[in-house]
Amino acid sequence: MNLSKIFIILLSAFSLNVIASTQDEINHLLSFVASTDCKYERNGTMHNGKDAVEHINKKYEYYSDNIESTEDFIKYSATKSKMSGKYYKIHCSNNAPVKSQDWLLNELKVYRQAQK
Repeated sequence: MNLSKIFIILLSAFSLNVIASTQDEINHLLSFVASTDCKYERNGTMHNGKDAVEHINKKYEYYSDNIESTEDFIKYSATKSKMSGKYYKIHCSNNAPVKSQDWLLNELKVYRQAQK
């Protein structure tokens, strides 16, 4: 087997591993949202985690060609309304609302630390 074939095989294996890792992270974030007691605000309307995941999944499907990383998933599927341009917010207990993007990026960081 020549060197270029070995390189292509190694690159393919690496790419498949990255894709699997990204999908694992996305699945974790979807489960995280679905199981939260926090409320997900979209365009001034509050939603529970299950409803939020349904909406996020619709956007995920729509933007799937643009998504190459978990950060892209958050950016395109769970950050703000395409129609109004308003950012989605998370309301947890008595805490001040936070942008869903920040909330999800923080959970992604926690998840990645736990995977090490």
